[in-house]
Amino acid sequence: MDVEVKNRVEVVRKGRGLGAAELAKRVGVSRQTIYAIEAGTYVPNTGVTLRLARELEVRVEELFVLESQAAGEPEALVCEVLSATAVGKGQAVRAARVGGKLVSVPVSGAPYYLPEADGVLAKAGKGAAMSVLGGEQDWEKRLVVAGCDPGMGLLGREVEMVVAGASSRLALEWMRAGKVHIAGSHLEDGETGEFNVPYLRREFPGEEFAVVTFACWEEGMVVRAGNPLGVREVGDLARLRFVNREEGSGSRGLVDRLLGEAGVETGRVKGYGLVVHGHLAAAYAVEAGAADCCVATRSAARAFGLDFVALRRERYDFVMKKETLNLPGVQIFLDALQRGSLRRKLEVLAGYETGETGVRVV
Repeated sequence: MDVEVKNRVEVVRKGRGLGAAELAKRVGVSRQTIYAIEAGTYVPNTGVTLRLARELEVRVEELFVLESQAAGEPEALVCEVLSATAVGKGQAVRAARVGGKLVSVPVSGAPYYLPEADGVLAKAGKGAAMSVLGGEQDWEKRLVVAGCDPGMGLLGREVEMVVAGASSRLALEWMRAGKVHIAGSHLEDGETGEFNVPYLRREFPGEEFAVVTFACWEEGMVVRAGNPLGVREVGDLARLRFVNREEGSGSRGLVDRLLGEAGVETGRVKGYGLVVHGHLAAAYAVEAGAADCCVATRSAARAFGLDFVALRRERYDFVMKKETLNLPGVQIFLDALQRGSLRRKLEVLAGYETGETGVRVV
């Protein structure tokens, strides 16, 4: 059965500023052949198709498509959506494969730009499916890292990874369930003051994990520039408009513990029940005027030019199953933690302490 092939050769050629004669010379065909391809009267052989794609710097499927594909909806691949909040059809996502399973992570832009995405959700909820934009690209090589640390954006420039925003507890649950490769966590044990390891041993007994430190940071109260309301201590939350973090986050745990120590009931804090997901989202609520204060990292305050009242120093670790250490992508990830260039960025841009960065805790 004859199937008509549609092509975008002319559009891409002109977009590259190439004349038909120049493209023909590079590909090794006549100018008339290029015109015939663009007009759809001639379908090139495999060799010519590959040379066209190479010279125009695009994939073959971006130049040629079956008419049935062009007229219909893009292929929808069954996937699992990793999100701490509900998402709907049409949500932009990035994708990767974890243990052979396709996972998709919703992405959202800052107020000024659209995010990079691999596709959009064709179906949300149970049996979610993703419509792919431009075909699968090295999804097997990507790492999926869950967590809430704003500094992971700097690490993402060194490693091919997809970041799934999540509280520490949710990130660890996803990691344990094999939905992500690596989980970030800053959960403090109230009895020992140690981070993450006591929680892992208590909640996941008998399981073996590797724990590697990302950095040490300060967490505190983020307030408007100049601190016009004179915020000094946790007890001040009783007179402010507050925005909280989700249950299971290290920030929420810190707020609850310090409010208890200060003798301030949560019901006295206006906005205690107003929840946002992530340090940057919390700081943005303050910057936008939706709240007077939140508890987040110093790096989140810096990102929006806000003031910061330090509360305590915390250690943020990356946790993974021991067998995950053998993956090539994880080795690249761990090597990146040793780079002086990354540490310098973490120190200058995020205000982190990097003396323990890359150190294996367990």
